[in-house]
Amino acid sequence: MNAPVSSPALTKNQSLVFDVLTRSDAPMSAYTILDKLRDHGFRAPLQVYRALDKLLEFGMVHRLESLNAFVACAHPESDCCAKGHGHGTVAFAICESCGHVSEFHDHAVDHRLGDWAKGKGFKPAKTTIEIRGLCSSCAA
Repeated sequence: MNAPVSSPALTKNQSLVFDVLTRSDAPMSAYTILDKLRDHGFRAPLQVYRALDKLLEFGMVHRLESLNAFVACAHPESDCCAKGHGHGTVAFAICESCGHVSEFHDHAVDHRLGDWAKGKGFKPAKTTIEIRGLCSSCAA
């Protein structure tokens, strides 16, 4: 197992995008990020997408596929899993009522999926699990 990559040197745009995501209480689309950063010189979606691509590569943010939105990594210093930044299977619980997102990792699920892939000769590049439903507050 590899230790997580230390925090990379970020460009100004990457730092601004990461800061917006870390301050957000909810996932954000690239266009929402762009709107938040217009006062900082952002004019085009491409500026946001380039920064997001690098932040994704660094493992500092995650893309929520079902929402087409992004969140800052909840455990950037974790060394519990696979290669690269230290992420194996990334899992998210997404509340369909309030929009709260909880990121979590379950070693048993990670190992089970890894065993399945190995048994089938499948080489996964990325595994993301999104569970949609109601958080404990909304379900009460």
